[in-house]
Amino acid sequence: MIKMDVDDVKIGTMSAFLPPFDRGINTIKRIEEAGYDSAWWLDHLMGWVPESIWTPDIVELAAYQENPHVFFETLCTIAVAAWNTKKILLGPSVTETFRRHPAMLAQAFLTLDHISKGRVILGIGAGEGENITPYGIEWNKPVSRLEESIKIIRLLWENDKKVDFDGKFWKLKDAVLGLGPYEKGKYPPIWIGAHRPKMLEMTGRLGDGWLPATPDVDFYKEGLGIIRESAKKASRDPDEITPALWSYAVLDEDHDECLRMLETPLAKNYMLTLPNEVFERYGIQHPFGENYYGLLDYVPTRYDRRTVLDALEKIPRKMCEDLYLHGTPDEIIGQIEKFAKVGMKHIVLCNMTFFFDVRKVGSSFSCMKKVVKYFKG
Repeated sequence: MIKMDVDDVKIGTMSAFLPPFDRGINTIKRIEEAGYDSAWWLDHLMGWVPESIWTPDIVELAAYQENPHVFFETLCTIAVAAWNTKKILLGPSVTETFRRHPAMLAQAFLTLDHISKGRVILGIGAGEGENITPYGIEWNKPVSRLEESIKIIRLLWENDKKVDFDGKFWKLKDAVLGLGPYEKGKYPPIWIGAHRPKMLEMTGRLGDGWLPATPDVDFYKEGLGIIRESAKKASRDPDEITPALWSYAVLDEDHDECLRMLETPLAKNYMLTLPNEVFERYGIQHPFGENYYGLLDYVPTRYDRRTVLDALEKIPRKMCEDLYLHGTPDEIIGQIEKFAKVGMKHIVLCNMTFFFDVRKVGSSFSCMKKVVKYFKG
């Protein structure tokens, strides 16, 4: 057994801002004071929960929040969070290149870099259909689009004179971005939310960090191997790429309570974002069809209550057990250490406990604090 050096593991968390905005400012201050290394925001226009099931009998939180799709604009929110903190790293988990031109992303993250004094991370991925197709934006070759966008961002960052770029998606002619980073020569790191081979290979060539969402240690180990090999082929130092992880977490001092919460319709709802290939591992088909790819096809506003509830009944609890980090603080620590042993350096825990049982707000964050204390002393 390898003895873990827990000081090597960084711990991040989600920092939700909801109206009134001032409450979110207090939250991010508490997160920093609690010792977290990073705070992250979902970059959404729409949430993953259909409003058709957002009723108190299905989702207890519906008694306190009328709408499941309440999101402040992410980059504006990060700017305010940066201004009200001093040490903690900040970033989106993750943004994409359909809603924002790469030149605008380049400028926005340099601006955030200055506001935060060098603490912002550009978390970026291929995108999710729910934030794109309902708004009249064409979904087209997301992986190639992402690669081209990252190249443009780096081109603009690393040149203070005009540049040209002749791509498939964007063409730049005499373009310039004169703003430099807060610290000369040190640009915001780009962490890529990659899962499939082409994205993993791209992360090795172009990324400064890897931010997947997976509970599978074997997959993580294999994916990190692909990234490191790609980096070597591109004559890059693999050790300069930060292996991170984003994960839903359900925590309680009683393990059986976690299992109970994983039986709730809301816990099962997030499984609908997965591709059919995951369902096949459990001997079943995605409730919406064998060719269904959740992250692209699941647009919650398009599903009525009966359709969603029928789909959720088909999802076994075992799937939720496998795809959420869950358990007591000690069990969560053990799961984090398993990832650390295969190379993970930074984990972002998204506390979903109180979404599934609103009474667990205080207790679940107490459990989170125990995890942070273990790793941060």
